[in-house]
Amino acid sequence: MTTAYAMSGLLVGFLVGLTGVGGGSLMTPLLVFMFGFAPKTAVGTDLLFAAITKGGGVLVHHRSHRSVEWKVVFQLAVGSIPAALAVIYLLETVFKKDEAVTAIITTTLGIALIFTGLSLLLRKRLSQKSPVQRLTHAERFGRWQGMLTVLVGLVLGVLVTLSSVGAGALGTVALLFLYPRLATVRIVGTDLAHAIPLTAVAGLGHLHMGNVDFTLLGSLLVGSLPGIYLGSHLSARIPEWVLRPALATLLLLIGCKFVL
Repeated sequence: MTTAYAMSGLLVGFLVGLTGVGGGSLMTPLLVFMFGFAPKTAVGTDLLFAAITKGGGVLVHHRSHRSVEWKVVFQLAVGSIPAALAVIYLLETVFKKDEAVTAIITTTLGIALIFTGLSLLLRKRLSQKSPVQRLTHAERFGRWQGMLTVLVGLVLGVLVTLSSVGAGALGTVALLFLYPRLATVRIVGTDLAHAIPLTAVAGLGHLHMGNVDFTLLGSLLVGSLPGIYLGSHLSARIPEWVLRPALATLLLLIGCKFVL
């Protein structure tokens, strides 16, 4: 079975490298539908998986490209980390029954996947509104900019902790909307840097609740690294106008299945 898990890690890593979409929106449904894992175990394991794999991406962006806006990362984290801790606390104390936790996680997962699918369809339109490749922190919303960034972080904290989905695609779209003059490479680097502490805190919370399968986690890590490498090299050969709508449609269908 560990071989099957590694192959699923290879597949998801390949799709992540090919499309640039976060692994949570692909990995969690795969673990639930293909391997029959409980949603809470799929979410908890995937959160730690994401925290580990995203670390390498941030090292590349920060060391090679210097493309992380740390002020924005801090503002996002001010909202997301307390939100993640609050959600874990509520899951452990208020929603103690497995049925209640499963219902909450499943519904949130479906909603997050639907939003992710929609964000894929909107991302290109938003990124086209960034003619100036320079960040001005006081743009678009003036003095409300920082507060809105914290609010976006709070929403991401709740969604990611409950579903493991949103730290990548939704975070990127939110930053494109808030900071339209920020270069795309800086959007990606900033979103990655924020995703690491968020997924780590949420993942450790799920670990404390017993929602992490370490055999699965190890197998996914073994398979995902070569998958990301292969997908990244192949991505230039497949047109984006083919990949994104197909993936967005798939995520919308899966999201609707979870919700319904």
